[in-house]
Amino acid sequence: MSGHAALVGGEAVPAERVEAVLDAVPARHRQTRPEPPARAQRQRRRWATQVVVVDELARRACAERRLAPPPEVSPARVLAVSGTEVADLGSIVAVALAHSPAVRALLAALEAEQKVPEQTARAYYDRNPDRFLTAEALRRGVDPYGVARAGDFVPFEAVRDEVVRELRRAVGRQAFFDWLDGARAEVAYAPGHEHPGDPSHPDHEHRH
Repeated sequence: MSGHAALVGGEAVPAERVEAVLDAVPARHRQTRPEPPARAQRQRRRWATQVVVVDELARRACAERRLAPPPEVSPARVLAVSGTEVADLGSIVAVALAHSPAVRALLAALEAEQKVPEQTARAYYDRNPDRFLTAEALRRGVDPYGVARAGDFVPFEAVRDEVVRELRRAVGRQAFFDWLDGARAEVAYAPGHEHPGDPSHPDHEHRH
């Protein structure tokens, strides 16, 4: 397939970039939900287009923010994606994050911008006592929501920085998704490269 896969801000994204992602990611065998090979390949191409488009949008955002220019993408990096990342982010964003230095740079910048007030961190600690039991309390099987002593929990001061990092990461990821939702508005897809969930084409599906 030649030509362009999409227009981003009126500029063409070469279809060759999509084919490079397809070459690097093996097709999944869907034993529980078999589908015709042609349909599966069409959907793979649409999925790979999304990965490339997210990379392109992130490159532009990095340039606008004057972030250090990320190095060129290595398509082989798309293989280094954990199941946890896919569950948390969806396969498109998880693979884009592994594939694209620009996506990683932008996400890191967004996370660094987030402020987590002290009271927010403390409230998270108080709402999730099961996460802060001491090793001894865990061995004794203490119910963190039932009968427990103050000494059964790691003090807030000892885990405050960890809590702040986790909350900043969560808010930063939400900021990334908010950015992506807005940035996609300037994308026009070539036929055969639409979003996999776009209802305007007959193969659409809502899984990511």
